Formats: sequence, C-alpha cells, structure tokens
Amino acid sequence: MLTTLILALAAASAPVAESAAPRRPAPVPASAAKAPGELARELERLLASRRFAAAREALRADHARLVDDIVTLTEIPAPPFGEEARGRAMAAMMRAGGLPDAAIDGIGNVIATRRGTTPALAPLIVAAHLDTVFPAGTDVKVRREGTRLMAPGIGDDTLGLAVMLAMVRAMDKAGIRTERDIVFIANVGEEGPGDLRGMRHFFAQDPRAKQAAGFITIDGAGAGWITTRGVGSRRWRLVFDGPGGHSFDKFGIVNPLAALARTVTGLYGIPVPAQPRTTYSASVVGGGTSVNTIPAQVFLDVDIRSESPAEIDRIDTALHAIATAAVDEENRARSTDGGRIAVTFKPIGNRPAGTTPETAPLAVIAATAARAEGFAPHFVPLSTDANVPMNLGIPAIAIGAGGDGGGAHAPSEWIDVAEDASVRGAAAAMATVLGGANALP
Repeated sequence: MLTTLILALAAASAPVAESAAPRRPAPVPASAAKAPGELARELERLLASRRFAAAREALRADHARLVDDIVTLTEIPAPPFGEEARGRAMAAMMRAGGLPDAAIDGIGNVIATRRGTTPALAPLIVAAHLDTVFPAGTDVKVRREGTRLMAPGIGDDTLGLAVMLAMVRAMDKAGIRTERDIVFIANVGEEGPGDLRGMRHFFAQDPRAKQAAGFITIDGAGAGWITTRGVGSRRWRLVFDGPGGHSFDKFGIVNPLAALARTVTGLYGIPVPAQPRTTYSASVVGGGTSVNTIPAQVFLDVDIRSESPAEIDRIDTALHAIATAAVDEENRARSTDGGRIAVTFKPIGNRPAGTTPETAPLAVIAATAARAEGFAPHFVPLSTDANVPMNLGIPAIAIGAGGDGGGAHAPSEWIDVAEDASVRGAAAAMATVLGGANALP
C-alpha cells in the first residue's frame, strides 16, 4: 500500500498554483509608480550628495566603536527564548546612540523610531534579530585573530544589530533626514525554535507594522546579496506509540519503530519540483527504552521547506498520508493483541513563505546601493524575519550587514571586520534604508 501511495504522489507532482491567502492591501510607497531606472537614478543622486558622503565618512570614523559594539553584544548570551539580557543592553545602546524612545514590547522586541519629516507617510521598518541558535551555557567569549572575530552568534545576527546602531549614529552626524519614519526593531525569536515569534508579534500587535510601507532586515555578514523570496517551512514531530514489551518475550507484536522507518522511506519517495525550490528532511529521531525492549514510543522530526506555500501544503499532505499508511501497514503485519500502533503529529514550527518582486522599489534600491559600493548584487532565497511581512503582502527584503563571515550556526562562527569591507557593506545597507525611507537631498 505504501508503494502505491508513493506512486500516486509522483503522478500528482506537477507544479501546483499557490492558493490565494487573504492579505491586506500593502501601503503603496511613493516610489512604487517609478520605473526601476528612475529609482536607481534617484538613489545615485542621493549617494553623490554631500550629506551621504558625510554619513559614509562617519561610518568609517566610527568603525572602532562598531567593533566594540559587536564584541559587547556577542558576549551577552541570547539563546532561543533567553534574549532578555541582550535586549536590555540593546535598548540602552539605542537610547545612547540617538533613539531616545527605545522600549521593549510585550514579547521582548526592542523598538525605537527615528522621526521623518512627513508623519502622514507609512513608515519603513528596519530590523536585526537578537537571538542566536546556541543554547544557554554556550561559551560566547569573542576571540580575535587580527581583524577576524570568532564566537557563536557573532555574525548571525549580532553584526546586524551593531551595524543598525552605527547607521543611526552616522545618519545623525551627517544631518540626514527622511520623509518617512524609520522604525528600528531588534527582535526576538528569529532562529529555529523561535519560529519568527518576535516578528509575528510585531506585525500582529503594533500599528506601525500593520501600516508599513516596507521592511528591511539586516541579517548576517556579506554585502550584495538580497533576499526577495522568503523560504517557508513547516516542521512536525511525529510521535509513534505502541504497546511495547520485552524484545524476546513479546517478539511478533507491532513495533512503532517499524512504522517510523516506513514513514522515512515514504517521505524520501515524494517528488519535488526544481522551481519553486522545495525540500524536506527527516532530521531527528528518538525514543525507546533499552536494546532489549520493543519501544512503546519513538519520534521523528521532519522539516519541509519551499518558496511556495502550495508546495509546502502538498508535501505536508503527502507526509500525513504516508505516516497513516505506514501505521496501518504495521498494524496489519504484526500482532495487535497488546494494542495497536498510532501516530500523532505535533507542530514544532511553521514559517510562512512569501515573495517580493525583484523589480520592487526596495529590491531595486538595494541592488543600486550594492553596486555603488562595488558589490555585485544577486538574489538568494532564504528564511528570515522578512518572511512575515512578505506573506502579508508588505514589500520586504533581507540584506547583509557587510564585511565577510562564515560558520553561521556553528561554534566556529566568525566575521572579518577589516575596515574597508566593513564600511562599504554598512554603507550599502545604510543607502538601502535611506532610499526606502525617502531620504531628503
């Protein structure tokens, strides 16, 4: 039966059109009616202005403070659901750096507003996340080798937090004003188990978020990359229960581990399209009591990812059908005198997918800013805080904070804070923000 089911899924593997999810109409930025070439020329004029040159020079003069901020924040642990101490420090640094209204909301996000000249315009939201993937107790002491800094979480996304602070100081020093308010948010819960909880809360509860003209998250090292396709994910823990018993005495009864194994085999028979890119993973297994015991319970964690919500739904439906068939097959194959096998799906993550067109104003502005600083713009699909506004129909992108880096999500994570690359990357990020907020010449 399981083989028949997989063949049926293969026959149904043609691309599926995305269902129309209810979304609010996005506020239309003043620049939305402008052609990409005109938008690029406007930003180029801003980048050639004396004020931007002054802001860029302020970034360079402030580089040592940027590095200090990176080290200070990195060495404050921020494990999933444990960002409070870093949030308090970030709030104090925002207030000291020109954002006096910085405050912590009900879930732990730190939010502050840089006022624009035209309050009636919808604001631009600019974010970087407080949390790291590393558990409590991880050694987060920063080690230095020349311009290379090494510590868990230093690039993802402590660097983004520090660049956001440096950007505000540079804009203030240069006297740059924007038409739109810029709402800066250092948010909780971006990484895996956080499941975008900080950004979900912000867009559900904060009136400024609900009326946003656009959203930019600064997430990780590098420059030139732009994310306009938010990779969604759905994560399940499948718990298989059975009667259990002694491996010799009860041999021949149903075994939940056999149903789990069939489920994994079935999952890996599901076809996926190359576009939109879609993946799945049987990632974690556990359970059982001892080597001489038929387990009474085992579990399997599964991650499903795609740029398309419809593809996520398709794989999800297939997984449910495969697990149900695997359980039924095991219950037919062996004795159920002591009880039957059952499977329960427990949700452990659900990230919405979304897309901002590569021709959208924010994407054009980000690409122009990258080129102006000598970087080749390129578009990459990722799962970031930008997924939330994208899914709501709000123009949103993710960009890098500059410099170089590697080893994200590994204890060996590192960034290079060599001045030139750091300043050019931070300047590109700042230019993107200024373009999105309608900076005044």
